[in-house]
Amino acid sequence: MNEPAANTGTLRVDQSGRDRDDDEIDLMELGRALWRGKWIILLATLFAIMLGGYYAFGVADKQYKSSAQLTLEMRTKQVVDIESVVSGVSTEQAALNTEIEIILSRRVLGNLVDELNLIDDPEFNDSLKKPTLIDSAKAVISDLISTSDTEQSMAAQKSPRNRTISAVRKALSASVQRDSYVFTISATTGSSEKSARIVNTLSDIYIDEQIAVKFEATEQAVAWLSSRVTELEGELREKENTLKAATAETDLISPEALDGLNLQAKDLRDRLQEMRADVARTEAEVERFRGLLSSKNRADAVDVTGDPTLQRLWRAIQEGDLEAEALFDQRLSTLLERARAEQDRLNSQIAALSNSYEELQLRIERQSTDLARIQQMQREVATTRTLYETFLTRLKETSVQRGLQQADSRVLSDAIPGEQVAPRPAMILALSMILGMMIGSGFVLARAFLHNVFRTAEDLEAATGIPVFGQIPQMPIKARGDLISYLQDKPTSAASEAIRNLRTSTILSDIDEPPKVIMSTSSIPEEGKTTVAIALAQNFAGLGKKVLLIEGDIRRRTFSNYFNDQPKGGVVTALSGETPLNEVVFHDERLGIDVLMGQKSRVNAADLFSSDRFKEFMSRAREAYDFVIIDTPPVLVVPDARVIGQHVDAILFAVAWDRTQKNQVVAALREFDAVKLRISGIVLAQIDPKGMRRYGYGGKYGSYANYGQGYYDAG
Repeated sequence: MNEPAANTGTLRVDQSGRDRDDDEIDLMELGRALWRGKWIILLATLFAIMLGGYYAFGVADKQYKSSAQLTLEMRTKQVVDIESVVSGVSTEQAALNTEIEIILSRRVLGNLVDELNLIDDPEFNDSLKKPTLIDSAKAVISDLISTSDTEQSMAAQKSPRNRTISAVRKALSASVQRDSYVFTISATTGSSEKSARIVNTLSDIYIDEQIAVKFEATEQAVAWLSSRVTELEGELREKENTLKAATAETDLISPEALDGLNLQAKDLRDRLQEMRADVARTEAEVERFRGLLSSKNRADAVDVTGDPTLQRLWRAIQEGDLEAEALFDQRLSTLLERARAEQDRLNSQIAALSNSYEELQLRIERQSTDLARIQQMQREVATTRTLYETFLTRLKETSVQRGLQQADSRVLSDAIPGEQVAPRPAMILALSMILGMMIGSGFVLARAFLHNVFRTAEDLEAATGIPVFGQIPQMPIKARGDLISYLQDKPTSAASEAIRNLRTSTILSDIDEPPKVIMSTSSIPEEGKTTVAIALAQNFAGLGKKVLLIEGDIRRRTFSNYFNDQPKGGVVTALSGETPLNEVVFHDERLGIDVLMGQKSRVNAADLFSSDRFKEFMSRAREAYDFVIIDTPPVLVVPDARVIGQHVDAILFAVAWDRTQKNQVVAALREFDAVKLRISGIVLAQIDPKGMRRYGYGGKYGSYANYGQGYYDAG
């Protein structure tokens, strides 16, 4: 019996490994895919070259290109400044690019169209051409999508002159030569002489336009400067009169006189500070005399005042002169009155000086304001006079420039009849070849890497982690009933040899206990599992073994398409045990095997195969036969295969070549993994040898390889 496998996690491990490699690019696989599709790439390349050659030699119109060279003249500015009026053009790169845009502007090109009457040239005026089918379709679509709100603007854009200007613009090009002041104008048309004529005329129009613009700018400058000079002259006179009136109204003599007043104010401020100090000293003496009178201390009064009279009277008092005391007090009072008088005098002087100082400050402030105002007026007058003189000088210089303008550009070389520049057959063919190779390679890679099926045993083993026991080519039969005849008639065919390889791989999968009960199943129907089961049974019988082939798919019962002379009983009868096994099976002489047909049952098939009776039946079959081959239903359709798998020794899982989806195979293997069943090996069935060669695998893999053709019978 089949035991839970140690490698049931192989699928999960390989799947996670593939997830990690999803973002990696296998360059070898890319190369192999491209090599397998080499004929597709070659055909795409040849087809693209043919289309390119047809376009280059049969469809494309010849185009001729003529060029003229112009240069910007270096000159210094002559009028007000470089931005003003008529100075030379800046030779910086931005200015050169600006000149290019001017040359290709619609205004200049409009003059060109009018000068050469290009509106009557069918090459530039599409309305003169006979409309093609594509042009008619475009016109109809344009009329359908246009609205009433845009009809007027569209009508203006569709005017013949505007369309001609746009067409001429597409035929022209201009470029600046690096590290120089030279730029090239080119025209590409269907005529070499027309290209030269357009370029030369455009150069002349551009130079004439420069002169006209400069002359117009000069006239505008003269008019503007004249107006400005008149304005400045009136403004200057007005400011001078205002200055005179302001000078007459003020009593300011000069800035030097104002400085003298500031010196006087400083002297008064110093005198005030000195007198305030004297007042403070006098106030101190008055307070001291008051204290002495109040204290009646004559000795201290003599020491403090130091007055000689008080000293003399003090000596008299000490000698006993009574009148001296009255005289002493009278003298001290006199000194107090003198100090008070001095204090009053000083305060009066301070008041007078303060008033004088304030008046002087007001006078200084008033004259300073007048001085500042007059000086501002003087500066404004000087500024206006300078502007007036400057603009008057520029007006004279600009007036002299009238009629002396020159273009900032000149023609270095005129255009000559152009050379053919299109079509370029070599380049077109080379690009066609590259494009064809790219399209072919893209198609091959898309077909190779967007497919979700298996085409090689290597891919199948890499995706599942399970070995591939056999690779069975598609058998050239029209109906299922022809299978057994084919196996009999073609014992040395590639398919028969592939079955023998499958038989060998199955037996050697477990050398110690070779499997006796083998189950064949698949993910979905029509993958070749029944063919594998029948062919494998026939191959085991060829070894002289006793083989029982059981139809485990009792729901569809397809064995009836392969075998005739079927008995009435089948799997259900055999499981009942009422009839001996040898009476239920029938022997097929063509294959040399016993066959137990499927039988319709009222009991669910999964429940039937889960019963103990099926387990006992399998035990009897093991004892009676050398090999038991069971054909079971697809795993993703019903659970029967997983139930039967519990009683078998080996499980063969069939995968249809280039048809079974990878996700279907992975899902089916997960179903087995969920019930702890091990897939012994995978069979890549229904391989189309021609398809393998078409995909580039024909000389590389399996019994259908090119190098094996000499060993097998045809078909």
